[in-house]
Formats: sequence, C-alpha cells, structure tokens
Amino acid sequence: MQRRQFIKGASVLMATGVIAPAVQAAVSTSSLTTSTPFTEGKYRILALVFDDYETLDLHGPVEMLGHMPNTEIKLVAATEIVKSYQGPRVVADCLMTESYDCDLLLIPGGIGTRSLVNDTTLRQWLVAQIGRSQNVFTVCTGTALLAMTSVLNGRKATTNKMAFQWVSSLNDNVPWQVKARWVLDGKFLTSSGVSAGTDAALFWVKHLHGELEAKRIQTLTEYDWNDDPLNDPYAVG
Repeated sequence: MQRRQFIKGASVLMATGVIAPAVQAAVSTSSLTTSTPFTEGKYRILALVFDDYETLDLHGPVEMLGHMPNTEIKLVAATEIVKSYQGPRVVADCLMTESYDCDLLLIPGGIGTRSLVNDTTLRQWLVAQIGRSQNVFTVCTGTALLAMTSVLNGRKATTNKMAFQWVSSLNDNVPWQVKARWVLDGKFLTSSGVSAGTDAALFWVKHLHGELEAKRIQTLTEYDWNDDPLNDPYAVG
C-alpha cells in the first residue's frame, strides 16, 4: 500500500490538494501511523486533539455527529496520549506524522490554542490536512488555528466571543462575524464558544441528513438545540 508522505511546503499542498479515495489499511499494533485510520465506506470524521483542548469543544460535537448513520470518528494528535484542559486524557487513533483523507476535519479550541498558533510544524500539517479534508469544522478558538494560515482568507468566520479580539487579530483577511452562533462558508464551518460547537454539529447533521435526523439526535440526547445561527447571545459589539 502506497504511503502518503508528509508535505512541508504549504503552497504546494494548496495547489495540489486533491482528495483521493479512502482505502482500507491493516492496523499495526506497534504503530499508530497508518495510511488511513478509517474503515472503507464510512463517513470519516477526523478530530484534532492537543494538550489543553477544551473538553466540550470536542465531545459535544462528537456526541451529536457520532449518532449519524454510517459514521466513524478518529482522533489525531502529535502524541498518543493527550490531556484536556479539564484533566481527562484521550488516546489518539493516529499521529500527525502524515495527513489523512477524511470527510470532516474537526478542530476544537481551548487554552492550548494560545501557544499552538506559533507552532510551525502544526501549521504545515494543518494545511496539508485541510487539503485532504472535504470539510473543516472548528469550535471556539479552534478557528485561531485556521486563522494562522491563509485558508480562511476572504471567507466569513466566527469564534468564541470572549476571545474574539485575539482570534480576529491573527488574520485581517477574514470577514469576521461578530454576531453568529456558527457560520458556513465554502468548506469551512466555524462556531462560537464551547457549547456553540454542539449546536453547529446538529446543524451539520441537518445539512447532511435533513432536519428529521437532526431532531432525532436532539431528542435522543435530550439537548436544547439553538438551531438559529444568528441567535448569538454572546455577540460582540
């Protein structure tokens, strides 16, 4: 099986970011790095995790998206074990030694993003991974990790309103939305702070499978869904 090599040149990746078909890979117990962590034929969600990620940013959307039919969710990280800001640890399914074909790349926020925006290795990997992701979904200050690249240039986006000034200062070429629970522009779905990611995840379920499926999952989880992207009680002036 041919292995995709890590591409350091972000400009090359953006020019040649062709989405290749997913292929089944034999999982080695001695290494987390494989050509694909996914089962063939599944809707593939790859979630980035890093030390001091915000727990609900990740697990709220995972709860909703994981109830979609024929869906598989995998975690990718720089190390095998990652600690959330609240303390609990998760185990990565694959490592950032390469990028992977996926249908949705999920990027949570959290205090850890404050230092990661200066991480050039992450930036290179992220641009490569975006090139192999059909869509990208950020929660809270996860949008900052996109803002440190050029992928959002000219696209509407939002982020945690309490961190809005910091995130928006990272890239002047983004039409930042000061009042939005979430925003979909092109392949990028960006959402506001923490719990907004759960609302946006149900929107994504509706986008893919229709309102009845989103309502089914809302009822299943007994969640009070804010289904209006303009209903943003934390909007900045």
